[in-house]
Amino acid sequence: MAADQRPKADTLALRQRLISSSCRLFFPEDPVKIVRAQGQYMYDEQGAEYIDCISNVAHVGHCHPLVVQAAHEQNQVLNTNSRYLHDNIVDYAQRLSETLPEQLCVFYFLNSGAYHGHLSSLIDISPYKFRNLDGQKEWVHVAPLPDTYRGPYREDHPNPAMAYANEVKRVVSSAQEKGRKIAAFFAESLPSVGGQIIPPAGYFSQVADSREKTSSLTSSPWASPLATATLLPAWPQPSLWRGHLKPPALSTSTRLKENYVLLSTDGPGRNILKFKPPMCFSLDNARQVVAKLDAILTDMEEKVRSCETLRLQP
Repeated sequence: MAADQRPKADTLALRQRLISSSCRLFFPEDPVKIVRAQGQYMYDEQGAEYIDCISNVAHVGHCHPLVVQAAHEQNQVLNTNSRYLHDNIVDYAQRLSETLPEQLCVFYFLNSGAYHGHLSSLIDISPYKFRNLDGQKEWVHVAPLPDTYRGPYREDHPNPAMAYANEVKRVVSSAQEKGRKIAAFFAESLPSVGGQIIPPAGYFSQVADSREKTSSLTSSPWASPLATATLLPAWPQPSLWRGHLKPPALSTSTRLKENYVLLSTDGPGRNILKFKPPMCFSLDNARQVVAKLDAILTDMEEKVRSCETLRLQP
């Protein structure tokens, strides 16, 4: 039996036995078995079509014929690492440099996004990581992220840029007073922008805002935090939700999957819906996703109101 014809339960059992648990599955309670993809669509073993809002690694879409042809032709000649001298890598870098500002003139090519933070040396300087593990080392000093959405100095502050700069100055001075040499590391931020794919802030009570995070030259994932009125991550309150519902972001991504839209969550509170579709994602795709997201969030709002009504009853 071909691998893509193996029953999903058998594939899952083999994965759980043979693949490290650190390689996590999307939708672990009911994984999707994907057997092929084309453009912005992915297909499971039953032939069901999903709109892919996760796999931004395939920037121009899955199985683009020109990419497939180029990869096939190159694999027939040579497939090795970049430590050997070869024309292709320098020719590509030169063509790329001609499309960019003069200052962006040195390149470092990777097989996909530059994921980082999983080495022990980097975990020690990553608050996102060490706060959930061994804690902050005494030689690490953390300045607040310049976040005008949830940070200490927000959009209503008279001069948030100066305030955040002063925080960095304070941290540097503190480290210097302890006789430490300074090595600065800057985390990526999520600036607030107007969203076109997801509902704008205020449309639903739990949708906090729309953001864009530029992760590469060719893709800009959209993110939407689900939060409470106090901007805390939106998690179900036992007294309100009776403990029967999943966290809103997880519940939303699961229900979207049931509606054939693949979407992931992110953030320390796992309360951010993250959209990473390929560039061939169409306006019609966006409308379909918005319509399904609208229906799901509307239903969630109604459930919240219903729970609130029940709680207020004697």
